[in-house]
Amino acid sequence: MVGQAGRQVEAPEQFLWRGKLWKVRDVVAHWVETGPWWQSAGVRAVIGSDDDGAEGDLATLGADLLAEREMWRVEAGNGMTGGGVFDLAFSWADGNWQLLGCAD
Repeated sequence: MVGQAGRQVEAPEQFLWRGKLWKVRDVVAHWVETGPWWQSAGVRAVIGSDDDGAEGDLATLGADLLAEREMWRVEAGNGMTGGGVFDLAFSWADGNWQLLGCAD
């Protein structure tokens, strides 16, 4: 998959959780989430709902607009025993993966 500025992010193949290696068997879903730009002080100032009267910082607003992460819902297992569905996220801001949740 090609991301921002031509960078490539592939679907996760495996991950460590609770000291065990989990192998991805299938990608159930994939989507992109943006940061909560609508909650920033800059947006509140622009729409006139800024309670403390602070001016909006366009640099901060721009960073909020660019903050996005790739979300992957995958089916994974750790050998013959066990398996589940996991939500993994790749953050474009820091280049790291994170396990956000799991379901059996």
